[in-house]
Amino acid sequence: MTLPRILITGATGKTGVQAVKQLLEKGFPVRALVHRTDARSASLQSLGAEIQVGDLHDIDDMRRALKDIQRAYYCAPMLRNALGASMVFAAAAQERHLEVVVALSQWLADPRHTSVHTRETWLADQALSWMPDVDLITLNPGWFADNYMAAIEPIAQFGMMPMPLGEGLNAPPSNEDIARVAVTALTNPADHIGKIYRPTGPVLLSPRDIAATFAKVLGRPVKYSDAPAGLFTKVARALGFPDYAIAQVLCYFQDYKRGAFAVGAPTQAVLEITGQRPETFETIVRRYASESPFARRTAGSMLRAMGGMLRIMLTPSLDTAAYARSHDVPTLRDPHLSADSADWLASHSEPSTRPHQVLSVTLAT
Repeated sequence: MTLPRILITGATGKTGVQAVKQLLEKGFPVRALVHRTDARSASLQSLGAEIQVGDLHDIDDMRRALKDIQRAYYCAPMLRNALGASMVFAAAAQERHLEVVVALSQWLADPRHTSVHTRETWLADQALSWMPDVDLITLNPGWFADNYMAAIEPIAQFGMMPMPLGEGLNAPPSNEDIARVAVTALTNPADHIGKIYRPTGPVLLSPRDIAATFAKVLGRPVKYSDAPAGLFTKVARALGFPDYAIAQVLCYFQDYKRGAFAVGAPTQAVLEITGQRPETFETIVRRYASESPFARRTAGSMLRAMGGMLRIMLTPSLDTAAYARSHDVPTLRDPHLSADSADWLASHSEPSTRPHQVLSVTLAT
């Protein structure tokens, strides 16, 4: 039997690369859509993936990427005009008569969110569901475990975890588990058509629990501090993150503090769909610590980290209001966080009220 050919967009991203690897392991032919060829795309090619260079905003690129494709994992990066990219993808997927698309959405997706990216994600969800001849399966994970790993250098070198999380709770899923759900849906879609799944980790954790897990894995004390948002913008800019993404994440920190990622979590989605229990946060941290050069404390790594601290101090913070004005970012008269939206809370707290059937059942804690 000939297996369907599957396209993965954002193939070198957090969940995209894992989806490519898992599909190849199962013997499926995979086309990986990447923005440019580099060491990451070369690694996927060495595993057997077909590499296609293209832009999600270019309809001709998407038509080429979807030629002879039967199924796709639509995983767009956090970029400006994400809605336009989603519309281009939806148009090309409909033209090519794909069987099914698994789309990566977002737990916070809401039409009046303070984040323009989250508003566009909500609109993209609607647009993808309007494809008349293409079945849709949606994943809407919350705050990834991977997001904490951006701080692994100060955590490992200085024993500090400065992140603006307040006392918010989260059940962080791994990139691998999110990809496992996507791959299961792509390889056996019949039972999942029209459904929305929220992969999470197995237990709700506070920021202090997160810090304690790092301390256990690294074998040294780690102290969590609720860092000011301005410090985060300096760190993110020093690391090279674009201002657009930083402005969106600032909104997500506010929702984190307000408890949005704790709503309805944890779920059994990973176990029910893949048959495997979700990875614990300790398991995830151990993997990153074993792979990251920043997690090993040496004289050289300490000097590098100190240089990074100096660079952060010299980096200006992001003025989000000025950024929005200078980049003509659309603003609403009365935006809100998801955690402050009665409609969002009602639709996300009670699975039976959501627009599609959901298998995300709350685990006992």
